[in-house]
Amino acid sequence: MARYTGAVCRLCRREGMKLFLKGDRCYTDKCAFTRRSYAPGQHGQSRKKLSNYGLQLREKQKAKRIYGVLEGQFRAYYEKADKKRGITGENLLRLLEMRLDNVVYRLGYGNSRVESRQLVTHGHFLVNGAKVDIPSYQVSVNDVITVKESSRTSDKFKGFVENPRNLPNWLTGSVESFEGKVIAEPARADIEVPINETLIVELYSK
Repeated sequence: MARYTGAVCRLCRREGMKLFLKGDRCYTDKCAFTRRSYAPGQHGQSRKKLSNYGLQLREKQKAKRIYGVLEGQFRAYYEKADKKRGITGENLLRLLEMRLDNVVYRLGYGNSRVESRQLVTHGHFLVNGAKVDIPSYQVSVNDVITVKESSRTSDKFKGFVENPRNLPNWLTGSVESFEGKVIAEPARADIEVPINETLIVELYSK
């Protein structure tokens, strides 16, 4: 499975904002963006004003990094979103939100999407009773996601139970029950990510 293996904090610095890629660490003084909010590299502190293309490119890069997908994957998501009925940008975000690793994160399992992706890869979750260890697996409405019985007693999952997260409107369940359900596709208002999807559509529409 291809994935980004470089320094994570430099991605936040490059985008000029916290992407919360390291979970709890991002809220502490150890956060690299807190200490050095300028872009990485020798010219990072002398950033020039971006062109329209530059703004569109940065928005795409930001979305890729938040959801942890590579260029080829992201392009495939866009093409699929463009073929669906509705607004292309919203379709794109909806497809990204309904990846299994993101759903696991939204349910409260994992302090970051990176950690949630790792938990999925290690086979800790069942979808409708069957083990799924593919982070990019697309969940559907009425799918039930549960924690595998043998994983529930681990210190990792006990920690999630002690620190539950508020669920978005399109999900139901709780970390205490080790179960969650997709009750609807997420509306744009439910997708709380700092992304202007219109700029991404403009970039790919050229």
